[in-house]
Amino acid sequence: MTEDHIILYDLASNKPDFAWGPNNWRVRFALNYKGIPFKTKWVEFPDIEVKCKEKSIAPGVITSSGKEFYTLPVIWDPKTNLGVSESLRIAEYLDKTYPDTPRIVFDGIEEYDACINPLRLPDFEPVLLFVIPKVHEILNPASQDYFRRTRENRYGQKLEQFTPTGSEREETWERVKRGFDTIDGVIQKNGGPFARGEQKNGGPFARGEQVSFVDFAFGGYLIWFKLILGEESELWKDLVIWNDGRWGRYLERLEEYAKPRENVP
Repeated sequence: MTEDHIILYDLASNKPDFAWGPNNWRVRFALNYKGIPFKTKWVEFPDIEVKCKEKSIAPGVITSSGKEFYTLPVIWDPKTNLGVSESLRIAEYLDKTYPDTPRIVFDGIEEYDACINPLRLPDFEPVLLFVIPKVHEILNPASQDYFRRTRENRYGQKLEQFTPTGSEREETWERVKRGFDTIDGVIQKNGGPFARGEQKNGGPFARGEQVSFVDFAFGGYLIWFKLILGEESELWKDLVIWNDGRWGRYLERLEEYAKPRENVP
């Protein structure tokens, strides 16, 4: 019965039932891969804190100074009467609470921090200059106001000034490519023979042979870029062929976990 299903709180948009947030996709991938039934409740940006506090769910981020930020993804599990925030904590909760489902968090995951938190890489973060203005376009008015205010305050410029043009655009996009090169290097260093490209059959996943939270984490960013930049955009078509086409193959292999699975092992 749907009353027993986990609730995934996801970011609303002006498109019906349109899942677009990168961190929320991490959890969506995980739930589908594990075969755990869930339903989605769409939340506007200004309502995130209210929804979390209603369920006594902890902030997703607490800074070193103690400042709290309520963020999505968040899940509510009626079977345990518990709510969990932040994608890795959610993944760990799912592994622990549903041990009969395929495990997704493994020992040594810290070696893949660049894949899980790519925006910490100086050469990856500039991708936001291309993405943030387009995110604003798909939001409802209530979220648009919040999104514009918080992003403009954070970066010190109007959204209309974010996306570079001319030679600066080319230079910025080249920086983004270097960021992807770094992540490719992490996967080749830590992954198996499939990940290093030494075997033609098998997945391009971080561990090579087995999909895991690392793949859902970085895959969340890939599907975000695809949905927000547009599958037919010049930028996306360029991105998917970087690193010998790894990123196009990566997302193709994750597509089966973009929807609920049947006959989960």
